[in-house]
Parts: sequence; structure tokens; C-alpha cells
Amino acid sequence: MRDIGLEYLRRILVAPVYDVAVETSLTACTKLSTKLGNDIYLKREDQQPVHSFKLRGAYNKLSQLSKEQSQFGVVAASAGNHAQGLALAAKKLGIKATIFMPITTPDIKVDNVRRFGAEVRLVGKSFNEAQQASMEYAEQENKTIIHPFDDPDVIAGQGTVAKELMQQLPNADVVFIPVGGGGLLAGMAVYLKQLSPNTKVIGVEAEDSACLAAAMAAGKPVDLDHVGLFADGVAVKRIGTHTFSLIKHFCDDVITVSSDEICASIKDIFEQTRVIAEPAGALSLAGLTKYCQTSAGNEKLAAVLSGANMNFHSLRYVSERCELGEQKEAVLSVVIPEEKGSFRHFCQALNGKAITEFNYRYADQSQAHIFVGVRLSEGKAELEQLIDDLSAQGYEVSDFTDNELAKLHVRYMIGGQATAPQNERLFSFEFPEYPGALEKFLDTLGELWNISLFHYRNHGAAFGQVLAGIEVNNDNQLAFFRHLKDLGFNYKEETDNPAYQAFLSK
Repeated sequence: MRDIGLEYLRRILVAPVYDVAVETSLTACTKLSTKLGNDIYLKREDQQPVHSFKLRGAYNKLSQLSKEQSQFGVVAASAGNHAQGLALAAKKLGIKATIFMPITTPDIKVDNVRRFGAEVRLVGKSFNEAQQASMEYAEQENKTIIHPFDDPDVIAGQGTVAKELMQQLPNADVVFIPVGGGGLLAGMAVYLKQLSPNTKVIGVEAEDSACLAAAMAAGKPVDLDHVGLFADGVAVKRIGTHTFSLIKHFCDDVITVSSDEICASIKDIFEQTRVIAEPAGALSLAGLTKYCQTSAGNEKLAAVLSGANMNFHSLRYVSERCELGEQKEAVLSVVIPEEKGSFRHFCQALNGKAITEFNYRYADQSQAHIFVGVRLSEGKAELEQLIDDLSAQGYEVSDFTDNELAKLHVRYMIGGQATAPQNERLFSFEFPEYPGALEKFLDTLGELWNISLFHYRNHGAAFGQVLAGIEVNNDNQLAFFRHLKDLGFNYKEETDNPAYQAFLSK
């Protein structure tokens, strides 16, 4: 492995990325440093011309092509930063680039790729469909496929981020690097560990797209059954073969973080830099923040702000969720007596804590369930004490702070428990988001079963999320689940979820 490491080191040192990329700043985060008890730095890849590090690897790969390959042109499948980086790199080198993108890709990304001079072909409702089309086109037209991460030249190009970081912060104790397919982590780790072996290198993954953690556990790359939607820039089902071979030798650890923790880091980055990072771009800072919760402190910690191509419509989701990620808000279900003055008595029981949200509707004559958000200042310990205090005063309390169904759907649709139907079963669905997608989803679901509850909310993501109550009798449930399987949508039964039982079920 030493010889391979030295070869990558040579590739990184001679990579001609600065023909098009820029050396990005290292920003000292003074406010965060005080809060977390360490010296915190952000490596600002949002400053690249395409607002992402992806330009480095794409340009390095294109610069290594033969004259014949350059003449025939290149092709790639991408719904985001790789597409933009490749488009600009190809324009700089005078190479024709064709990018296949799913029809779910936000217009801002499609327009940017076209603005950089690439041809865009919108194909399929998912990345896999676009990728398959790109491979067929490349074979037919004899074009070179440019992989977004699993290619030695791409990996070496991304490794130039580490070269700059070592010049800017040569005594870094720990470097946190986001992981999707692993190109950036592999390239940076192979450089850092050879020149600064005492520097820890930690990869950070979204917990719902943790393909590296899965590969580490299995000892080889494996496919995830499903990847999350929020941090779309790292939503990769399988770590790369080349990238994993480097990561397992040169990376010290991997940390996973939740969507709420990523939202909290987007807020932290904005407050420090006035830059709005995309979810994948804030991933490494979320991992750094999590690391600080158990570390000794007084270390020099660097995180890579890997991209800032945020879909504007996703900001609503980030704003709603960031305080949960910072542990500055709790979401509770509380049973109160259905009598005059009970609201006021409950507010008094909070002992001055600010209420951020309060949802209630009359259910019956004896008691009511309220869905309430409460502001916190001291995190989980304060929440535990609050629940203990309310319980001691006779309130039945359920903590929904980590209940995704409650946060994504229930809080927006509380209206009292249903009196019918008795055979309702609850399911959450995900489907590709594009104009007319909701109508298509309903058409596909069909009319064989009655829909008794329905909630859909667009969060500006590539996939729509629906909560549906469906009447399913015992004698036809086998046919129903066969129908769900045939639909091909990702789904999960939520009938036993306590948030549903408390607010939406009889």
C-alpha cells in the first residue's frame, strides 16, 4: 500500500487543477471555537467557481485524456456538483461534455450546467436511470465516461484540497471530511496521512446514507438498501472500489450524523461566514460538532465546507429543523385534562420556558393530547429534567424530538383523533419529485383501497414524501402488500408510531 500511497502523492502534487480552480481560504471560526472548546477552521470549497470541490477532480481527469478521447468528448450522469464541475472543466479545455440528469433535478442546477457550456439531457426519474442512459450513450458514441468519484485521476484532483490545508494549517489535530462515494475523503486522506501521520482523518456521513460505515463493517463495498434524501450530494448507495481501498488504509474513523445535526451546522456556517452551505457541504462540520461532545478539547480541528449549491426551497426545512439539531428545541406530546384553565396550568408547569409551537383540537370530554414545542438552552439534560418535572406534576409526556414522523408530518396536520375507519393502516412513501409527480403517485397507488388520511409537503428535495392512511381489511392485506411491492416506491408502515397513535388514530 506504501507504493500506491506514494503514487497518489505524486499525482496530487502535479495535478494541474489551478488552471481552473482557485486556492480556497481557511476560515477561523471564533464563535464556534468558543462554544465547542477547540480551535475550529473551515476549508472553504464554496469559493470555487462552481461553489464545490468537484471542479478539481473533474479538471484533473480531463487533463489526462488522450487527444483522441478529447476529440470524441465526455459524458457523465449527475444531478448536482459533479455536473457543474465537469461542465466548466470541459469548457476550459475545449472538450464537448454531455451530462445526463434526472428530470427531478432542480432548474437552478440544470441552468448552471448549460451556462457552463455542457449539453444537458434530462432522462429518467432517478440517478440510476440517468446513469444507465449515459452509459448506453457513451458506448454508442465512443465517448469517455467521467466517474464522479471512483477514478484515480478524480481522487488525485480532490486530494489537492489537503495539499492546501497542510500549507494553511500544518499542525491540524483532526480533519473532518464529508463522504458520499469517497473521492474527496480518499484523496485528502492519502495525502494527509503520508505528510502528517499524527493528524487524525475522520470521514463524516449522513446516517441515512452511510455507505462507508456499511463497507467498514463488511470489509468491502456493499449496497445500501436505501439512501436518504436530504443531503443529496452524498446520497450514494455504494462506496467506490478505488476510494474504499484508500480509505480503509488512510482514514482513522467515520462518524454519522442526522439531518437535524446537518441543519444545525448549516446555521452555524451561516452565522460564521454568511454563506448558506448545502446539506452535504455542512456535513463535515456536523461531524466535527459531534466529535467535540466527547473530546478532551483544546485541539485544532478543520472541516471541509465542500459545497454551497443550496436549493432555495430547502431553506424552509433547514430553518424548521436546525434548532432540533442544536438541541435548543424539544417536541413533546402531553396529555392534559379537558377542562377550563388546563392550557394556562400547563404553561405555568413549564416554569417560564418559551413555547415555540402549540397544537390542539378537542378530542373527548376527559382529556386532550397537545403537540408542543419548547425552547431549551442546555440541551438533552434540560429536556430530561423538564420531562421529569412535568411527570411529577401528573402530566403524561412523550418525547417526539427524535420522531421523524412527528416532525415531518404530524406537526402540520393535527386535528383531533379519527372516529373512523377502524381498519386504517398508516404508511410513509417516497417518490421522485417532478411536475405532476403527486398526481402520478396517486394514479399509481390506484383506487383499489380507500385513502383515509393524506399529507404531502414539498421540501424542495428531489423526492416527495407522503403520509397516507389506507383502509386495509384482514382478508385483503396480502393483495395490498403485493400491490405496494409492485408499485416500486420506498415505503414504511407507521401504524404503530406513537405520534400517529396520539394525534391521528382513534
